[in-house]
Amino acid sequence: MSNQLPVYDVIVVGAGLSGIGAAYHLQHECPEKTFAVLESRDTMGGTWDLFKYPGIRSDSDMFTLGFPFSPWENPKAIADGPSILQYIKDTAAKFGIDKKILYNYKVADASWSDDEKMWTLTIAAHQNVSATILKCKFLLMCSGYYNYDNGYTPEFPGHNNFKGKIVHPQKWTSDIDYTNKRVVVIGSGATAVTLVPEMSKKAAKVTMLQRTPTYIMTLPSVDKIAELAQNFLPAKAAYKLVRWKNVLLGIAFFNASRSWPNAVRKLVQKGIKKEIGEKYNQADFNPPYNPWDQRLCLVPDSDLFKSVKEGKAEIVTDQIERFTENGILLKSGKELEADLIVTATGLKVQLLGGMTVHINGVLGDSGQAHAYRGVMLSDVPNFAFTVGYTNASWTLKCDLSCRFVTKVLNYMDKNNYAVCVPRFDSTKFKSEPLLDFNAGYVLRSLDKIPKQGSKHPWKVHQNYLKDLMSLEWSGVDDGYLLYS
Repeated sequence: MSNQLPVYDVIVVGAGLSGIGAAYHLQHECPEKTFAVLESRDTMGGTWDLFKYPGIRSDSDMFTLGFPFSPWENPKAIADGPSILQYIKDTAAKFGIDKKILYNYKVADASWSDDEKMWTLTIAAHQNVSATILKCKFLLMCSGYYNYDNGYTPEFPGHNNFKGKIVHPQKWTSDIDYTNKRVVVIGSGATAVTLVPEMSKKAAKVTMLQRTPTYIMTLPSVDKIAELAQNFLPAKAAYKLVRWKNVLLGIAFFNASRSWPNAVRKLVQKGIKKEIGEKYNQADFNPPYNPWDQRLCLVPDSDLFKSVKEGKAEIVTDQIERFTENGILLKSGKELEADLIVTATGLKVQLLGGMTVHINGVLGDSGQAHAYRGVMLSDVPNFAFTVGYTNASWTLKCDLSCRFVTKVLNYMDKNNYAVCVPRFDSTKFKSEPLLDFNAGYVLRSLDKIPKQGSKHPWKVHQNYLKDLMSLEWSGVDDGYLLYS
C-alpha cells in the first residue's frame, strides 16, 4: 500500500443526495471536524448521475426530496433527472462541499480497532486512484442500498434467441435508438411507469408487460400551492409551508392506506378509470396486495394513462413463457413482438457499497446486527448509515439521520469520549425484520438486511413525525448507546 494519508475525524462514503447532505451538516454543526467524502465513481450525484434512461425523474415531490438547507425553488414538484443532478451539483458548490470529495475512491474494506479507536479503510485500486489506506475516527455511510454496477434481471428462458436488443435501465446508453420501434418494457414499478410514456413519444408502440399490477396515482407536476406560496411569501417560508404540507399529506395517505385499504384501492382505481376511459381494464390495475405493502408509483400529469388512452402504449398483465426470435411468448399463448426489450425488473440490494466490515479482525455480518434508531448498528463502534424511507422521500430520513450523527459527535467531544457503540439487549427486546415491505428487492435480500427491535430505540419508524421525536428532539444518552 502507498500514499499514507492523514487521519480524518469523519469520513463520509458516497456523494449522492445523502452524502452531500451529510457533508453540509458536518461542516455546519461540527465546524472543527476534519472530513472527506469518498465517491467510488468519477462524479457526484449517485442515482441521479447513474441512470440515463428516457424520462428519468423523481418519484417523490422535490419539496421533500430536496435539501432543507438548500430549498428547491422550482414549482415543478416531480422533477426530471438532469434537473435533480444539477441541483445536487449546485448545492455542493454553494457550500464548498465539492472541494471535499475524493473521486474514484472505492472502499473495499473498513476495519475497526479498539486499540487505535479508529477505522482503517482499504481503498481499492480503481480508475486513476492507486490502492490506498485512509484512517478516520468516525465512519458515516451514505452509499445507498443497491448495487451500482448491475441491476436485477431474472433468467428469462430463451433470451439468447431474441434477435433484437435487451437492455436493463441501469445500463441505458445514449446511443440506444427506439424511434418507430416496437418496445416491450418488462416491469410495473417506478422505472417502468416512467419509461413507458416517455418512450411512447418516439416508439411505434410500447407495451408494459407486468406479472403483477402496481398501485399508480397521478400528481400534478407543478405544485399549485407551491406556486402560490412562492408568489406571496418569502422563499424560506414558502418552502417550509409546502414541505410540511407534503410531509403531512404523505403520512395521512399512508396511514389511510393501512387503516382502510379497500377504500384506498377503490379510490386509486376510480382515478385511473377516469383517466383511461374505455381502455381501462380492471385486471391491469388490481394488485393482489394492499396499498403501500409495496411502494406506490406516482406519475406526473397522468402521462402514463394518457399514453394508454391514446393507443401509443398498452399494459399487458401476463407471465413470460419464453423469449422468441421476434419478442416474448406469454403463458396465455399470446406473443408480443418487439425490436427492443427493456428489463425494468428491479435493483440488487447491496449494503455499504459492497465493502466488508471487520471489528477487531472479525468479519461483520449485517444480517445479524440490529439498527439503533435506524441510524447505527449494534456492536459497531463509531459508525452510522443513512437509508431513506420506503413510504416517503429518501432525503427526509437521511437528513434527520445526519443531524443525529452530528449530535452524537458533539456529545462525544463535550464529554471527552472517543468511542460510542450501540448495544442491543435481547432480554428486553424481540428481533423483527427491519422493513415491513414486500417489494421483490427486499425479499431477495432479507439475509443481508439488519434487524430491528420491538420497541424504541430499536424500532425503526417509517414515519417522519416519530423520527423527529426519536432523532431530532431527543437526547443521545439513553443507556443503549454506550460511550467510553
